Amino acid sequence: MIETPEVSLNRPIPGMGMTAEVGSRPWQQPPQYTTIEEALDFYIPRLTEENFNDQLLDVMEMGIPLTTIASSIQLAGVMQGKHTVDVGVLIMPVLIEMMAYIGDDADISYVIGDEAEANSDKISSSKIALAMKSMKKRLPEALENADEQEVVEVPEEEEVSMPSGLMSRRI
Repeated sequence: MIETPEVSLNRPIPGMGMTAEVGSRPWQQPPQYTTIEEALDFYIPRLTEENFNDQLLDVMEMGIPLTTIASSIQLAGVMQGKHTVDVGVLIMPVLIEMMAYIGDDADISYVIGDEAEANSDKISSSKIALAMKSMKKRLPEALENADEQEVVEVPEEEEVSMPSGLMSRRI
């Protein structure tokens, strides 16, 4: 008689070794600081430490927006289990103002938010460069026709139809 091996269902599932037990991560535990005031009492002294202050000023001089720095700081606090995400979002304006005060005190120029949002009404330098390149190509034709005292009509560019659909490539 042929014996078939019995299937064991007490094996680990695939990928189980790559995960952590529920509750073993700091952000899965109750937060250390539950109010905005407690969280700010944790952050403000750290922002004014000399070592952190020097690093902060270096980053501000590089042009990194203060919103990005504050977001990184509060996200690290959430991951360390210091406070919850909602407390982190609520303390961000205070962190930004504190960093702006530090920058003003050190006479450092800084960017508060994303410059792209602030300068959305300005034309980007790449678009200007493309327009100049296009005009340089058309300039010799325009100069030849100007001698004849005729009105020069600039040909319109054809509209490029963008592919659309579920699998279309985005540009």
